[in-house]
Amino acid sequence: MKTYAEINEKIKQGKAVVVTAEEIIELVKDQGYEKTAAKVDVVTTATFGPMCSSGAFLNFGHSDPPIRMGKVWLNEVMAYAGVAAVDAYIGATEPSETQGLKYGGAHVIEDLVAGKRVHLKANSYGTDCYPCREIDTWIGLEDINQAYLFNPRNAYQNYPVAVNSSEHTIYTYMGTLLPHLGNATYSNAGELSPLLNDPYYRTIGIGTKIFLGGGVGYVAWQGTQHHPSQNRADNGVPLSTAGTLALIGDLKQMKQEFLRAAIFERYGVSMYVGVGVPIPILDEEMLHYTAVSNHELKTTIVDYSVPKRVKPNYGQVSYAELRSGSIEINGKKIPTAPLSSLAKARQIAEILKEWITKGEFTLTEPVESLPLQSKPQSLEIREKERE
Repeated sequence: MKTYAEINEKIKQGKAVVVTAEEIIELVKDQGYEKTAAKVDVVTTATFGPMCSSGAFLNFGHSDPPIRMGKVWLNEVMAYAGVAAVDAYIGATEPSETQGLKYGGAHVIEDLVAGKRVHLKANSYGTDCYPCREIDTWIGLEDINQAYLFNPRNAYQNYPVAVNSSEHTIYTYMGTLLPHLGNATYSNAGELSPLLNDPYYRTIGIGTKIFLGGGVGYVAWQGTQHHPSQNRADNGVPLSTAGTLALIGDLKQMKQEFLRAAIFERYGVSMYVGVGVPIPILDEEMLHYTAVSNHELKTTIVDYSVPKRVKPNYGQVSYAELRSGSIEINGKKIPTAPLSSLAKARQIAEILKEWITKGEFTLTEPVESLPLQSKPQSLEIREKERE
């Protein structure tokens, strides 16, 4: 058994043994679980993929005369201003009012992080204490007081493979899906993915310090649509979506290469977010969870051509099969393509490993665990209010 305090002390002394979630698999094969658990202190995990439920809170400061912003636009993308006088939240998926799906909130956030200035427009009904009725100016990240990424739902624990059995091409948040099971897309880093390495949330919880967008962030809460009650394999790994994380971090620390806007053809705007999570090897059980390989990790194949809440599926497939470049469904060989970047996930895991090894990043013990029994509600369409 190890404690967070003991591991952090080793980190501060430069004596901690840190490996990535890929390296730990080979280490266990070579030295076994008992010796590896005693030797290794931290395993770094990471992912870099589209995370639509992302956005940023911005505080613009007060103009002279001051304004109580009622509506706000940044590069013609509307931000939600119903927070306070000069606060706004810009969502990654909000489209431009002039460019449509070619530019959106994610692009505004990326532009700010890249050091570009953006066009700020705001209007107001005017009050005695906030008499100004209109603002039209240009701002950069350095001009904003507080700018922090707050993402309500990131780092899905697992996500289904998407296919299309219909006769027509369909355009989805899982990319373009060809007819007659012409391709299969997936979005997960497999054996590197954070929540797949901690399936029961023993170390990842509220307050966990992480790598977020190139800077330091934290797990703020369970993510929206957190659904840990999914069916699980014998190794404890859920076979579909399951857990999610709400993440927060200082936008001014972040880097463009780990926070990128994306356009999904005929669907909309999204944002690629880099997330890295350190997992302390507190005991041999945690080592078992982190040492799972792509051959042992499975997800479900779902038919996205059925526009229903519950879609038909074609069973499970391992991430090793997905990474091979093709899978088989009903005797048909289907090419696979990842939406997430394995190369970026590896880069993030290595950066986090370096931060910890150099003593620049210590671990935080969660102040509260993520729930294990939560199940999302569905939205039912009703003709009248329930009595």
